[in-house]
Amino acid sequence: MFTDADVIHTYTRREALDDGVLMDAGSAASEAGFKVPVALTAKVWATCVSWSTDERTPQDESGRLWDVVWMASLAARAAARRGDSGRVEFQVLVVPRGGRRPLLTQLALLIGQGDQGECVATILTPDED
Repeated sequence: MFTDADVIHTYTRREALDDGVLMDAGSAASEAGFKVPVALTAKVWATCVSWSTDERTPQDESGRLWDVVWMASLAARAAARRGDSGRVEFQVLVVPRGGRRPLLTQLALLIGQGDQGECVATILTPDED
């Protein structure tokens, strides 16, 4: 369709990671069983991972990140057993800022292509794409 069209603008996954639009899950993802790079959107990071030591409930970002990537890995495995691919929704319990009780939070895992066509995974909210 656009074979002869000039590219007006590109925004790579690497640029999104560098800009903070995506946050790298790092070693937590591989420890949870992912064999591909995993990133979280800034929105997921802000609502599900980011934590201040000033909060009343004792939690830390590494533990919160683990919860998110572990639940995503379980959802990915279940989807693979069903033969699903692409995008799968899952839930994780998250203590909100200023809160004490965890809330069930809906997230999605999107499997797609990276900048060089390699397989990558992104964790996002259901309203993000």
